[in-house]
Amino acid sequence: MTIAESLKHAAKRLLESGVPEHVREGSSLLQLALERDRVFLVAHPEYELSPEERARFISVLERRVAREPLQYITGRQEFCGLEFLVTPDVLIPRPETEILVERSIELLRRAHDPLFADIGIGSGCIAISVLHGVPQARAHGFDISVRALEVVSRNAGLHGVGERLSLFESDIYSAVNRRDYALIVSNPPYVPVDEIDGLQPEVKDFEPHSALTDGGDGLSVIRDLIKHAPDFLRPGGSLVLEIGFGQATAVSDMFDPKLWRNEFVPDSQHVLRMVTAKIA
Repeated sequence: MTIAESLKHAAKRLLESGVPEHVREGSSLLQLALERDRVFLVAHPEYELSPEERARFISVLERRVAREPLQYITGRQEFCGLEFLVTPDVLIPRPETEILVERSIELLRRAHDPLFADIGIGSGCIAISVLHGVPQARAHGFDISVRALEVVSRNAGLHGVGERLSLFESDIYSAVNRRDYALIVSNPPYVPVDEIDGLQPEVKDFEPHSALTDGGDGLSVIRDLIKHAPDFLRPGGSLVLEIGFGQATAVSDMFDPKLWRNEFVPDSQHVLRMVTAKIA
């Protein structure tokens, strides 16, 4: 089987399985199996795969045909211009979450002693990207999943911020004991449980449900985060949260206007995706 034949076969199999970008992803899978870049594939369409290379290619191709996310197969995903290691123990970083990083960096650059907390840190993509953008910042990362924390630790080492990031096993705020954070940021599980079955197979069948949904209406963790944030923020501190489609009104009602000033920000699809709240 040559490179040209392999790419044609992959595109056909992926198209049949419903993968949208079947040509691009077929190329990515072949690059992974051959440990070669795209330039090599284009320049050597007649290259004959060895038996070992063909076996690796068919293996990763069949995983993608079964709708396993490409990011779990490659073990990597780009976010905020950085490459992160990802495993099925963490959510795959998404472009819409980058607005949380941008706002967090903006707020921390103005802060004296920019110490912040990331609740439900997952892969570490938010906290590590913020630390990368604010060299004087320090972070505490909290997650209920020990395996997720192991992924964060690896990513922190990869990007040279391990000395500025402390990690704790915690269910929301259960292990938080500081009361002087300049910022608390979180991408909480906000998908209502009755919407899980309607998600893409890559999400509902492979990503960790505990990071997707609270098992109810998708608002309980957000409510907890907002209710107790004042206990852990310094005066003038901020809370930055990602929220789901159509949740802005319900989330807005959770903020006491006597205590908070909040702002909702849309993502690139014009969905109100982020709320930034500052203690008045």
